[in-house]
Amino acid sequence: MNHYETVFILNPVLSEAQIKETVQKFEDLLTSKGAEMIHKENWGLKKLAYPIEKKKSGFYHLFEYKVAGDAIAPFELEFRRDDSIMRYLTVKLDKHAAAWAEKRRNRVKSEKK
Repeated sequence: MNHYETVFILNPVLSEAQIKETVQKFEDLLTSKGAEMIHKENWGLKKLAYPIEKKKSGFYHLFEYKVAGDAIAPFELEFRRDDSIMRYLTVKLDKHAAAWAEKRRNRVKSEKK
């Protein structure tokens, strides 16, 4: 199983319920493919560097997970099919990036306390 991180941007016109439903849909899709969810983060509404689909902001979410490589293609296909997703990026983490992600997770946990 490989270690991956996916960041995706949701359309800012969605309601809170629609955002939760969409995020849950993608999490369920991953777990149905045998993924082990390591960490999820809701980064909230952020201003975009440039307009996308005439929108100047979007709701950012991050998933960190371990899954077999053949599960990534259908996962990204769903991102392309879903109109509420404006952009997404999936990155395979090497051992150094995974160590950095763990440090970031610990820092985020300590800030929340």
